[in-house]
Amino acid sequence: MNYRQKSRKREFYYKEAIKAGYRSRASYKLIQLNEKFALFKRGNSVLDIGAAPGGWSQVASQLVSPGIVYAIDLEYIEPIEGVITIRGDITAPETKKRLRTIISEPVDVVLSDISPKVSGNWSTDHARQIYLSEEALRLGISGILKQGGKFVCKLFMGDLFDAYIANLKKLFQVVYQFKPKASRKSSAEIYAIAKGLKSGPIRKKKPAQNKQTTGEKQ
Repeated sequence: MNYRQKSRKREFYYKEAIKAGYRSRASYKLIQLNEKFALFKRGNSVLDIGAAPGGWSQVASQLVSPGIVYAIDLEYIEPIEGVITIRGDITAPETKKRLRTIISEPVDVVLSDISPKVSGNWSTDHARQIYLSEEALRLGISGILKQGGKFVCKLFMGDLFDAYIANLKKLFQVVYQFKPKASRKSSAEIYAIAKGLKSGPIRKKKPAQNKQTTGEKQ
């Protein structure tokens, strides 16, 4: 595929996102992941980590309605119908404590499309991205994700990739790797899809219902 063809592909998903009202072309990555791996059911609850600008949260909210989506990011997220947005640093203890207060019952799915600010040094960028993905996983398995739940995360390929996948396989029943068509072929990103958390909290109540909730928790 030459540069012009790659540009057309990027332009295609960009235009499709605008037509569909999505905030980013990344929305199509989650749509394609769900089509392949059946991530969501109606009434599910979801935590979206690294959610800004909100493209994944938009898709998840549509697919789990009348369930609920919690979205967290360092950056402000414009309100999305049916989504509770939280602004904070997932590596900070106070943010983790606040999340556990807001999310009263363990969720069905944890999503992480988180990326660091790219420095241009691949080794550094890879290490930072894996670190953030480790933090997302650590948060998910610390009582946020229910037993039997699903975890989906973006990973940058590199020296630390195999160890991360090996850890997922210890924690979940089954782990897949997949690159959606909406990802650029030149990109080193790949998605890990982990299903069936082996050890986690059992939800005592039904998941919260989406009552047209929109707003940010400071």
